Amino acid sequence: MSSRRSAGTPRITDDQIIELISKLQQLLPELRNRRSNKASASKVLQETCNYVRSLHKEVDDLSDRLSQLLSTIDDNSPQASIIRSLIN
Repeated sequence: MSSRRSAGTPRITDDQIIELISKLQQLLPELRNRRSNKASASKVLQETCNYVRSLHKEVDDLSDRLSQLLSTIDDNSPQASIIRSLIN
């Protein structure tokens, strides 16, 4: 990664980073329900990565289930059309 910045790129402030980490923390089910409102930035980023991975897996699993369902019904049925639109 280059340490050079383009002249037109504004720098992000520490306060902006803190605000973004706080917003991420509130989006994560694992951290949102904690008694303590404070979690380290590294913990929030780690949990964010884990959560995004789990969402990707869930989407893949649901797509697979829809594909399997599609293979069991008539291709010309209205249900097949709905399932195809969900997959795409």
